[in-house]
Amino acid sequence: MKKILFVCHGNICRSPMAEYIMKHLVSQNGNVEDYVIASAATSTEELGNPVYPPARRKLAEHGIACDGHHARQLTRSDYDKYDLLIGMDSYNIRNMLRMCGGDPEGKIHLLLDFTDRHGDVADPWYTGNFNATWYDCHEGCLALIRLIENEEI
Repeated sequence: MKKILFVCHGNICRSPMAEYIMKHLVSQNGNVEDYVIASAATSTEELGNPVYPPARRKLAEHGIACDGHHARQLTRSDYDKYDLLIGMDSYNIRNMLRMCGGDPEGKIHLLLDFTDRHGDVADPWYTGNFNATWYDCHEGCLALIRLIENEEI
């Protein structure tokens, strides 16, 4: 079983989009029981809030529901609970490393580093471009599934 935690600043846009896209993809592949997938924030700003409405609408456009999501903050114990902790941008990674006390097991990664175009997932909170964020998260999740299923990660 592969346990994956997606992380962004507030846990209302990018990381829940990645979480629910990944859940949808593994469901389509018929291997939901092989995964535990969740998301978290590095900040406390949005704790308890649902997925941001434009992000929820973008997921719904692709037939993906995100009901029941409530933003939560990353904890140090998450490092032990999950096999992979995947940040959306380099700022998230810096905070994740601080909050987890480092990365001695090499579990912390950027989502787009699993693709051919490394870098940060577009942040729609500032850009308003939820299409770009969808594309980044979808591409990253597809690449991640391929690596997991080929036992490369």
